[in-house]
Amino acid sequence: MKRGVGIDDMLKPLASHPTQCYLTNVLQVADVLEWVLAQVGKSTVWQTSFSISEEFLRRLYFIEKSGRVNTIHLILDFKATQKTLKLWPFLTKVIEHTYLADNHSKVILIQSEAGEKVSIITSQNLTRGNRMESAVVSTDSHVFDTFHRSLQDIITNHSVPLSELFKQKIAE
Repeated sequence: MKRGVGIDDMLKPLASHPTQCYLTNVLQVADVLEWVLAQVGKSTVWQTSFSISEEFLRRLYFIEKSGRVNTIHLILDFKATQKTLKLWPFLTKVIEHTYLADNHSKVILIQSEAGEKVSIITSQNLTRGNRMESAVVSTDSHVFDTFHRSLQDIITNHSVPLSELFKQKIAE
């Protein structure tokens, strides 16, 4: 997030604003993830992106280390495999389940231990940038459930666990 601008200047509490959106270069998707977790408590997270950066992984590391996340599931694109494999040692310390698929979506699903469900649909990859990015944040269970079913299908039927690719790379 840019200095001098707080997330509360851009987004309102989920309890009173169940669907909201933004188009700005001020917020980063990691800021929004932390903001949601602060409101709903410890959660399981599913994330999709074309790619992920080391800087974003650092943010996830501290989020996970804080105890606000049970498990993170990550789906990245096959085309970003080389970059992803370079991050493998760090990635395995932060994210328990990583999958590669034909994926260009950027979705974050958060389900709290209390059962609250939040969906973030964004244009931003899991990277840090200073570009204009958009997102819709929703607590609508139907939106969450629809995306969750699709992500489960991708994981089960259309992806390769990154650990399998890494083992193949080592064997080469």
